[in-house]
Amino acid sequence: MTLTKQPIIRINKYSLPSAYLNRTVRVVFYYPPAFGNQGKASLLLINDGQDMEKLSLEDILSRLYRQNLIRPVFCAAIFCGEDRKNEYGTAGISDYKGRGAKAGLYTRFILEELLPFIDKENKGIAFVEKSFAGFSLGGLSALDIVWNHSDVFSKAGVFSGSLWWRSKGLDEGYVEDRDRIMHAQIRAGVYHKGLKFFFETGTLDETCDRNNNGIIDSIDDTLGLIDELVQKGYNKRSDIKYLELKDGKHDVATWARAMPEFLKWGWGK
Repeated sequence: MTLTKQPIIRINKYSLPSAYLNRTVRVVFYYPPAFGNQGKASLLLINDGQDMEKLSLEDILSRLYRQNLIRPVFCAAIFCGEDRKNEYGTAGISDYKGRGAKAGLYTRFILEELLPFIDKENKGIAFVEKSFAGFSLGGLSALDIVWNHSDVFSKAGVFSGSLWWRSKGLDEGYVEDRDRIMHAQIRAGVYHKGLKFFFETGTLDETCDRNNNGIIDSIDDTLGLIDELVQKGYNKRSDIKYLELKDGKHDVATWARAMPEFLKWGWGK
């Protein structure tokens, strides 16, 4: 007789009406194993939650827990809406095409609607910290929210982040050192003690190389942003993790390869 392994984490699905986004937001909770109402865990929000089944997040978490490799992490996967390119982005400024116009509203949804909803549905749970992760444009969104709300969040996970997000088009007098929006935010900001950052890129993330330096833009922009963080006072060894996957692409399969490394980096035993 073949015995099937029983799932060790519990999953609950919710539909949360948002006044800020004027839509209903689907959210999936992934509870740590044997997690009761008086448990302690870290909270991890994840953008583009609709991709978590394809990414096999449940299996990844279960495997890491069975191997006793991570501490309890309560994951909340947030499904994107039809207007993803406006809800994600940087809240302080839209890109040169006006995209990200609702990013400020999305930030308010996270802080004023989602986090209170999570607390309400899980009374008695003490979250020891809160973090935010995302992929591509969702990664930029997560980083923007963490950077601007360091009083709430302590870690950001950015997978193939859209760090090219710029205030001017390439044919509109674009200057790299000035017009990449997230880089400029960090340059103009202040050091937030305790913040930590995880970045993943793949060597096949894209083919564009706008400055013709032999490095694809996704890697160039990520390394450039890490440099900005270092200039701001963050330590490459203790505060920042950079994972570059050989043959990694801009797709869910690649991000699934990186997810265990992210979880072990952030919550490893």
